[in-house]
Amino acid sequence: MSRTLRVLVAGNTLYFGFECTDPEPARIAIHTMQRDASLEGDDNLSVVLGTSGDGRTGFYFQINAAGARADGLISDPEHVSLDWDGIWDARVHRGERFWSAEIEIPARTLSFRPGLGAWSLNLQRWVARERMALRWSSPRLDAFLFDLSRAGSLTGIGNLDQGRGLELTPYAAGRTREIFGASPRSWQGALGADATWRITPQVAAVFTANTDFAETEADSRQINITRFPLFFPEKRAFFMEGANQFDFGLNLGRTFSPFFTRRIGLLEGRQVPLEGGVKLSGRAGRWNLALLDVETRATSFAPRTNLFAGRASYDVDQHLRVGAILTHGDPTGRTRNTLAGFDAVWRTSAFRGNKNLLLSGWGAFAAGEAGPGQSHGWGYKVDYPNDLWDCASTFNEFGEALDPKLGFLPRPGVRRYGAKCDFTPRPSRDGPWNWSRQWFFEGDYSRVDNLRGGNESWQFALKPAGVEFRSGDKIEFEWTPQYEFLPVAFEITDGVRIRPGAYRFNRYALGGETSRHRSIRTASSTTFGTFYSGRLVQWQNAVSWTAPRGRFQTGLSVEQNFGRLREASFVQRLWQLQAAYAWNPNLTLASFLQYDSESGNLGANTRLRWTIKPGREFFVVWNRGWQRLLTSRDDLLLKPDSEMFAVKLRWTFRP
Repeated sequence: MSRTLRVLVAGNTLYFGFECTDPEPARIAIHTMQRDASLEGDDNLSVVLGTSGDGRTGFYFQINAAGARADGLISDPEHVSLDWDGIWDARVHRGERFWSAEIEIPARTLSFRPGLGAWSLNLQRWVARERMALRWSSPRLDAFLFDLSRAGSLTGIGNLDQGRGLELTPYAAGRTREIFGASPRSWQGALGADATWRITPQVAAVFTANTDFAETEADSRQINITRFPLFFPEKRAFFMEGANQFDFGLNLGRTFSPFFTRRIGLLEGRQVPLEGGVKLSGRAGRWNLALLDVETRATSFAPRTNLFAGRASYDVDQHLRVGAILTHGDPTGRTRNTLAGFDAVWRTSAFRGNKNLLLSGWGAFAAGEAGPGQSHGWGYKVDYPNDLWDCASTFNEFGEALDPKLGFLPRPGVRRYGAKCDFTPRPSRDGPWNWSRQWFFEGDYSRVDNLRGGNESWQFALKPAGVEFRSGDKIEFEWTPQYEFLPVAFEITDGVRIRPGAYRFNRYALGGETSRHRSIRTASSTTFGTFYSGRLVQWQNAVSWTAPRGRFQTGLSVEQNFGRLREASFVQRLWQLQAAYAWNPNLTLASFLQYDSESGNLGANTRLRWTIKPGREFFVVWNRGWQRLLTSRDDLLLKPDSEMFAVKLRWTFRP
């Protein structure tokens, strides 16, 4: 296999042209044409651009062999968050023994420092069936594609111009909504707009008025068998774009996030309309800046409220970044709340020659009308993320009164300890284990104590055997001894309350999945063993199918829990069916149907997305809900519950 690449600057547009030869073109893998879908199982091309010269932040563009596009902003050398939809275009072509792609990126889509003689650049071709990456710069197992410190250089871009730096995106939307038996059908029309002003070539402000989220995809439901709240990712475009600018610490993730955008405009599952707001993000010298200020509209369940979040960080040198974050406001409008935090992250890709090493520390405190107790927290992490050895150690302490009203902290008032180490060797192709691509021997220990030193829980997840075959298929086995102390009764599901006390149990998991490049993909996992006062079996199964060339795809996933406890037995079910049809990468129809036994609700979300031209889109959305009456255990009758139908046109102008 080989590839040919050309880069061209014409006017204020950057073009990338690829030609990818393939001796077996019939085996080129394609699964989707949808925007921002996962392309891991597809043959694809990626472009990484670092336009600020800091070696840390940049832009990511990806296209598969069917023309599906994905993009995002880079602030972490290990990952990219697809939280940004830029205005760019791409086309693909299939030949007898090759496929080619052309990517067009207008300069006005990018933030960059004028006069910078070279940008960071990396390019990668992914051959899905071979699990093979052909990378232009730093083609090593320990190098991440998004690590701009390992990227090459792109020159000849010094004359690119961002124009006037103005962008206007008005929208018009209409919708009808009805809650059957509770409120009659209502009709509503709305007008609004986002306006972008590039204050400097690297700093942009976005103003929004009468913000609308009619086109947002439905959340994927989850089954919760813990006593702590679940984390749901952000899906609303206005908040997703630039959300990574507020990243705090080092991969704190679902443990603690000082600013979590789902706290804005959503309250206990109900939508809170936004009057308007402003976002500012960018870079000035060594400073990185992000700001968000919005005003929510008064409703019957929450008063009009102003919510603010700001983040600033400073690059001391190529390794060390220090920063601060500030949030103010309570989405409920009932209390005063302010949170401030400080963090530092040091990273290198040259430890012991060419290995990755990251160190981080953070501290935060809250003020306002919180309850009694410690109102601050702190922590650190040491991370060694490399291909053969991936090890990390963490410590985090959260006070009882550390209450981030605009953030996410599921378990305050504790100290969390963590240590993990994964050994993942890759056998030689010439040895006796050449049928396997990589082995996984993993250990992960976590412990949670209260602030008085008493242990509340611990868990040791040990994977003594896991293997990925040359084909990309995987199997694994895991043993997880666990301890939980319940200070009060815990209701795991309606009518099933687990008594207070100490519980020690063992969980075992056996699972496997077929390679993502296959047109028919399956995944199955069975977890069993003791659980609190009894036993719990968890089944997770999924199957999906994609038609040739990726026009039609469908998938079914089923999660079922069967618990037999001393207190009572219970069954939890979650069924999810997804289907999508694409006429081309710019016109797709997707539907998501899901049912969970906890709510007894069947919900359908169907969305037509037509990209008339990059930056100009038309949406049609239909949401429908049915409620199971539950008059008896065997009753399967579903009654219509609610319905919403919406159309929306969004059009971007660049004067």
